[in-house]
Amino acid sequence: MQNQTLILIQCRDAVGLVAGIANVVAKHELNIITMREYVDEESNKFFVRVVCSGMLSSEATLMQDLMLQLPKNSTISLSPAQRKKIVVLVTKEHHCLADILVRNYFNTLQAEVLAVVGNYETLKEFTEKFDIPYHYLSHENSSKEEFEGKLAEILNPYQADYIILAKFMRILSPGFVKQFKGKLINIHHSFLPAFIGANPYKQAHDRGVKIIGATAHFVTDDLDEGPIIVQNTKTIDHSYDLHRMKTAGKEIEKAVLSRAIQLLTEDRVMLNGNKTIVFKA
Repeated sequence: MQNQTLILIQCRDAVGLVAGIANVVAKHELNIITMREYVDEESNKFFVRVVCSGMLSSEATLMQDLMLQLPKNSTISLSPAQRKKIVVLVTKEHHCLADILVRNYFNTLQAEVLAVVGNYETLKEFTEKFDIPYHYLSHENSSKEEFEGKLAEILNPYQADYIILAKFMRILSPGFVKQFKGKLINIHHSFLPAFIGANPYKQAHDRGVKIIGATAHFVTDDLDEGPIIVQNTKTIDHSYDLHRMKTAGKEIEKAVLSRAIQLLTEDRVMLNGNKTIVFKA
């Protein structure tokens, strides 16, 4: 029994879905606090996020009653774990990891950071200051297959809900992405694909860009083209030298990644092919 129930549904669109769901909720003597729905007319898919209050006596019975009201092959999730488990992957840049660990320390992340994995030891000492395990796994002198095999061996025991690539500068193979499908979240500068490579801010500075930004997205086989969760930008001008541009960019990256993690931990993000449905409120 519980005081609040979260219902997440994805299914084929049909007439009367909202009414049918509301009737089932009322039958179980639950009160709808918020109900946010969306219909993707192109794919004819229906998405809904329902938060209910009241004492639920049986999740199994509620699930069964909902299935009777929904089209075949519907996906229903009832009250997923509220405190998600995450593992962070890093290389050398500290800004995104630092933001995550500080939020985790003060319990504002709405998730638990189980471990950090890095292909350099640069951030090991910093991570361990927060009493978080740090796994060092060098990519040098290893094939991609060997490296990813060892990485999977580290990740699997944690059974993380999400694996956050906090400036993890390694391209992952389709096989690895498939193994952790729907769990890999990346943050990158919005210059891609216009400015590809290791020095995007320098390329952008040399071109005199007037807008910088960042994008948090799910990782797929297509590099930096997975379903987008959050994006943000900042207007700059000619007075920004390279250092100031990088600093501003890192601040945006931190904010965007933090917002994406918050949306994910609150179960506000649903995948819809190569797009996302994000119920912000």
